[in-house]
Parts: sequence; C-alpha cells; structure tokens
Amino acid sequence: MSSLLDAGRRLRADRERLRFSTRDVERLSQDVARSRGNREYTLSHAWLTDIENGKFLPGIFKLYTLATIYGRPYEEMIGYFNIDLSQLGQTRRALVWPKTHLLIPNITSAMPTCDIPVEFRENVKLEQTQLVSQMFRSWSEVPVGLLQNLDLRNSLYGYIGIEDFTLDPLIRPGSLVQIDPRQKKVARSGWNNEFDRPIYFVELRDGYVCTWCDLSDAELTLIPSPRSGVATRHLRHPTDAEIVGRVTAITMPIP
Repeated sequence: MSSLLDAGRRLRADRERLRFSTRDVERLSQDVARSRGNREYTLSHAWLTDIENGKFLPGIFKLYTLATIYGRPYEEMIGYFNIDLSQLGQTRRALVWPKTHLLIPNITSAMPTCDIPVEFRENVKLEQTQLVSQMFRSWSEVPVGLLQNLDLRNSLYGYIGIEDFTLDPLIRPGSLVQIDPRQKKVARSGWNNEFDRPIYFVELRDGYVCTWCDLSDAELTLIPSPRSGVATRHLRHPTDAEIVGRVTAITMPIP
C-alpha cells in the first residue's frame, strides 16, 4: 500500500509541475482515447484522484495516458510502482528452459544497442536476449578471448534445452551455440569423424533442434549422437523442418 501511495505522490508532482488540474488531465485523456480508438485510455477526475491517493493501481492503458500527458517515458512511469523493466533479463536468469530455442534479442529493442557479448548486454541493460538460463551465469568464467570471437552482427545464437540430448555428449544440454545463418546447405561429405561433421540448427513445427543432418530430395534426416539414446527422425523439407544455419561455435557446461 505504501508503494502505491508513493507512486501516487509522484504522479501528483508530475501533474502539478505542469500546472494541470485533475479536470485538465481528464480532458486530455479523452483526446488520447480518441486518438487510440479505445476508451480504456480515459481517466476520470475521480479515478485520477484515487490513483494519486494510493487507492488504485492504474492499468496499462491509463498508465500510457499519464506518460503521454506528463511527458514521461512509459518505462519510468512503471518504475513508480517498483517495476523495473531493465531487470527482465536478470529475472529470467532464474528460469530453466526445457526446450531448445533460437536466441532472439527482442525484450528491450527500443534501447540503444551495440555489438557486445550476450551476457554483457544484460549487465549493462542494453539489448537483451529472448532466452536466458542458468548457463548464462557461468559466462563470467569464460576467457575474455573467447568472448571477443563472438560475431553478433552476422551470427544467431541458440540455447540447447536441458531436455534436449540429441547430440549429447558432443553438445550437452544447457550449451550455447553460435549459428551462421548463411550456411544452410547440408553437406553430405567432407569429414573424417563425428567431431568434424557439420552440425545444424533446425527449426521444426514445434520447436528447434541442434543435430547432424542428411538431406535427400525433400527428406531431411535428423541424425542424433549414437550415445544419446535419441531416435533418428525423417521429416519433409522445408515443410516440416528448415535449416536455420550451421553451428560454428559452442559454449558448453562441464559436469
């Protein structure tokens, strides 16, 4: 309750800074609602008074209206209520993802971005990735020289789910893989052992998988490690399975 009261006081200070009455805000909110085509953006004089007195938590539409009228960033307004969007990445670190996914930097795309290692992005609260897990906590232990070789401009990154044993023990669950999306052609020869065989990140209808592949006509064969216990799969290409790219680097947890 005290946090609501504090937030209400800050909202009142914003209004008074602009020398607006609650009636002024009510009128302006109607203009916002008309421009957005949604009455949920409207704030009545009584509702605003109750918010300022800490009685109510404004919804996302009304908070948008207040941010618009008061000239404050929406993220800052949310911060009034002890919600820090910059902590999204840190909060997601506690989650353990069971499935293999493609890493997509999308959470705070409005923020300035630069080419820096994935973990550092979250530490300095810039562009954050779609997936984070316990594996990211160990990034600080990776040699700096390894991090400098990451190519965030030309590469994608995938996280191997803790339930995905397709190439285990060659690529263990919880690993991070670097993917070159320019290399989508499946090589059928040119290697001498399993360590040299090209690995591909594949998008399926229900998720992703990191695996060896063989492509014959329109049939894509997903070939697991012989020691993984995972069955070989035959899928239609590209209808049911599509090559995202070739895996070019791996960061793997050590048991």
